[in-house]
Amino acid sequence: MHVALTGATGFLGLRLLRRLLDTHRSVTVLVHAGSGDALHRITRFFALTGAPEPFVAGLPGRLRVVETELEEPGLGLSRGAFQELADGLGTIWHSAGSINLEGELPELRRTNVEGTRHVLELAAAGHHRPVVHHVSTAFVAGSRRTGVVYEDELDDAYGFENAYERSKYEAETLIHGWAREHRLPVVVLRPSILVTDLPPHPDLPSHPLQVVERILRDAGRTAAAGSESDAGGGPDGPHGSGRGGRPCVRMVGHPHGRLNLVPVEHAAEVMVRLAGRTPSGGVDTYHVVHDRDVPLPTIVTLLERAVQRSIDLVAMKPDDPSALEALLDFYPGLTAYLTHRRRFDDTRVRALFGPPTASGRVDVDYLWSGLAPRDRVPSGPPPTPALTPALTPALTPDAVVPSAPYA
Repeated sequence: MHVALTGATGFLGLRLLRRLLDTHRSVTVLVHAGSGDALHRITRFFALTGAPEPFVAGLPGRLRVVETELEEPGLGLSRGAFQELADGLGTIWHSAGSINLEGELPELRRTNVEGTRHVLELAAAGHHRPVVHHVSTAFVAGSRRTGVVYEDELDDAYGFENAYERSKYEAETLIHGWAREHRLPVVVLRPSILVTDLPPHPDLPSHPLQVVERILRDAGRTAAAGSESDAGGGPDGPHGSGRGGRPCVRMVGHPHGRLNLVPVEHAAEVMVRLAGRTPSGGVDTYHVVHDRDVPLPTIVTLLERAVQRSIDLVAMKPDDPSALEALLDFYPGLTAYLTHRRRFDDTRVRALFGPPTASGRVDVDYLWSGLAPRDRVPSGPPPTPALTPALTPALTPDAVVPSAPYA
């Protein structure tokens, strides 16, 4: 039976598409209406990432591109086209969504909640009762910063760090109600933070840590320009230099904080493997996470290396913030996560695929490879490796750029 995928040109969606093409002769990709270049972007990604030439050359014959509007009822299609699409599908993968951590809730709801609603309408309209695989996020856990988060938990009692988390939570609650009403199965996949060691390229989609680096760099440039135009103080105010003589910035964070980062290629492999299981008939939820969390000092070391500043973790916001520190307060979606110490339980995934085995490293060098172009040489001493984790063998915003919120 035929499979459709939304978000096929996103950071995760491209990896899902590669895995789906291993098991399906053809795939329908639902792309943002008016983008016009989805097939080019897809083939460009595979060419840049080393896919065999015959595979790349065969993509136009294996991909059916359908332009849609996820935010519109009927996906913006005519009634006939919508029904024809629905009747031809046996599986729907919904990977599209906005991961804008600074976005306003109404905007995020249009994409993440209403977009999900319209994909579910597509599933309900089909004659073959297709299984829906919905890419959510482990961060529907919201502002709960300690303890263990279990796969069956879906609770807003802790509130949310930002509107993005709330919108993804609301999408999941929508899915549960829809599954009960229509008695159709849904597989919910909750990745943690997706990363890669693939170097940046202008023709490749950005990933979350690139976005964080960009925020820090832009804020630093803005703060420096503002300071130079004022009384002549340095870009970091009275706080002087940090380690290695670099400008210092203070950020609120917990010294024992940790974040879960999982390689995107591995996450896509796990998701497609999970899709091969017979669903229960209701909503099956899986945490797609790394076997070990990354200690926050590792993230700090990475960011210091990337933006050439010294970062000091502090317990509370400074009373005398520098220009840069004040600017970073405008990015709560970034700084809130530096206090997290919770763990995501993945017992259900382990029960299906067995205990974890070593399959990859997520340390400073791995993460740096995904931020630095090949010709970019870091200054200063090399970082001390802080983590050599193991991933489960079957084990995580698809990243979406603002100009193409779900394509």
